[in-house]
Amino acid sequence: MKNNFKYLILLCSLCLATVGWGQKYACVNTEYILSNIPDYAAAQQQLDKQSQNWQKELEEKFLEIERLYKTYQQEAYLLPENLKHKRQEELKAKEQEAKELQTRYFGPGGDLDKKRAELMKPIQDRVYNAIERIANEKRYDFILDKSGSVTLLYVNAKYDVSDQVLELLGYKPNAAASADKGGDGKEGGTSRSKKVDNPEMRKPK
Repeated sequence: MKNNFKYLILLCSLCLATVGWGQKYACVNTEYILSNIPDYAAAQQQLDKQSQNWQKELEEKFLEIERLYKTYQQEAYLLPENLKHKRQEELKAKEQEAKELQTRYFGPGGDLDKKRAELMKPIQDRVYNAIERIANEKRYDFILDKSGSVTLLYVNAKYDVSDQVLELLGYKPNAAASADKGGDGKEGGTSRSKKVDNPEMRKPK
């Protein structure tokens, strides 16, 4: 945390050196914020319970496969080749089915990720909206998150020089894409980056 705070100070200094000492900046600790939101704790508990239920289901399936495999090994010498092959194929099919279910539950973009997004995104959106509202009301130009790795949560759109870079490279900025990157590009517009570095904003402990 000490190193992260040093990095926060350095990042703030770089921002101030770039845009001038007249700009206002602030920082937040999303880990602390989330720990004080009862809905977040409830969502964590619900997500943990669902994960445990799925894990238990998978463990039971793999234990059943292991039991069937041991039974097959004990009986294999008594079986004719055609029945051996049939039992082997049945075991392979059951194992494949269990692995596919494991991927569906816990794989990238699987049911757990979808459930996490369903439970956490509304809370995250509330936090981001509150940060943006404070930034607008207090006229902050930058707001950084100091929990975990330091992340820029909010920046006034007038400091976004993406279109200028494109023009310097000889490309004409796309109006729709410019709108999507946050704000309308005019002074006083705003842009914020979604938090992705801090695990607390992505998934429960």
